[in-house]
Amino acid sequence: MIGLDTNILVRYFAQDEPKQSLLATNLIESFSVAAPGFITLVSLAELVWVMRGSYNKTKEDTVAVLEDLLHTTEIVIENAEVVAHTVRAYAGANADFADCLIEKSAHHAHCTHTVTLDSKAAKPAGMVLLDS
Repeated sequence: MIGLDTNILVRYFAQDEPKQSLLATNLIESFSVAAPGFITLVSLAELVWVMRGSYNKTKEDTVAVLEDLLHTTEIVIENAEVVAHTVRAYAGANADFADCLIEKSAHHAHCTHTVTLDSKAAKPAGMVLLDS
């Protein structure tokens, strides 16, 4: 198994730099079920941040990329079950992917709830606002 940094994923999905995109594409397309690629939660959060912020991709486009990754048998995603729940929450909420991932990861760890000081993240991501 080979771990993938965010920049590999960005080059693969953006296809914006010919040399690096070709390298990333060749690597990703070389994976198999027996020898898969591995994507961490951090790389997924960074991928969403870059695709939305730097490439101005829509939430729908970004969700489609995440769902494609989740359904690719040649890719293993860290805590895939948590990521699947996160993608569903993110798709239906006015919240950042990272905030949804934080809440779903805490829920998966059997936390009673997740607190935040970010009033914009609290309700949409399913967190509880910690206020005075």
